[in-house]
Amino acid sequence: MDYSPIWGRWYRWCSVSGKRVFTFLAPLLGLTFIDIDPNLQAAIMWIFAAGAVGALVIDRKQHGEMLPMVIGVAALLIIICTLYGFYHDAILATGYVLLLVAAFLNQNRSLAFLNRQVQAQAAELASVNHSLERRVNDQVEEIEKLARLKRFLPGEVADLITDEDKESLLESHRRYIACLFCDIRRFTSMTESMEPEDVMSVLRGFHEEVGKLTVKYQGTIGYRAGDGVMVFFNDPIPCDDPDMRAVKLALDLRASFNVLCESWRKLDADVGLGVGIASGYATMGVIGVEGRFDYTPIGNAVNLAARISDQAKDGEILISRRCHGEVESDVDAASAGEVSLKGIAQPVEVFLLKDLL
Repeated sequence: MDYSPIWGRWYRWCSVSGKRVFTFLAPLLGLTFIDIDPNLQAAIMWIFAAGAVGALVIDRKQHGEMLPMVIGVAALLIIICTLYGFYHDAILATGYVLLLVAAFLNQNRSLAFLNRQVQAQAAELASVNHSLERRVNDQVEEIEKLARLKRFLPGEVADLITDEDKESLLESHRRYIACLFCDIRRFTSMTESMEPEDVMSVLRGFHEEVGKLTVKYQGTIGYRAGDGVMVFFNDPIPCDDPDMRAVKLALDLRASFNVLCESWRKLDADVGLGVGIASGYATMGVIGVEGRFDYTPIGNAVNLAARISDQAKDGEILISRRCHGEVESDVDAASAGEVSLKGIAQPVEVFLLKDLL
């Protein structure tokens, strides 16, 4: 441990305290030596009086007040005149009394200076405290922002956006995405025949599995309903292969869903899974109200993915022509022909995804 700052403060305190004690004692000691030999008295008085005035001069540099030093110098001149000009005990005593008055005034000015210093330090501490409080509030806002982002982004994506101050990525913009819709088939009829607690157990397992796979393939959940989820890729964090990531997530989800169905059979849950994938440009942005926002895409690719998902039968994964063109060399897929979709004027060709090559 470095003790030099402590010793420095101790030295300054002793120095200042010593000067002030000496300033008080000098005139008192001078008064004490009035009745001794004049020559010895002159030498002693010079030492004490000059030392006291010197202390006043040094303190003036600290508190900036001239009056104590002026009175001290006047007292010193009186003492010099009485010792080497016309000697008189009363006049000499007056000189020392003036020196004592100068010491009291100096002490008063020094205390006032110290009081101003303390007030300045208190104001500085208040400013530092305000700054720290502001920083704490900023950190709380960052935590709240991160919690808000994590409601619709994978944790690591939300961390990246917050840490690098890139929340501007969430502003409205256009981006090529791959969009996946998945939906539990016969969910409504299942809710009519099962206890609400069992329905919640099924939904919890489904959403947990979708969430894990979304994190695995670095997708973003843009829509979550009771029996359906929409996941999109390539925004807000870009990726080189959004269509392939969507395809891989769909295949993994189908396999996981089949495993979940085995455990749900004891609950008499007769359900299936349909998945639709489409890709294209969409407008990205935040929608919602304060306290509950969603980051979601809007555009033809999103509508197409939703309608293709509606066409998928149990266990089927249907993909759009554009998505198929992006992954054709890596997947086993066959054309399922053209289908008419609600809200889309012309029939569109869809492909039945079987597996990866």
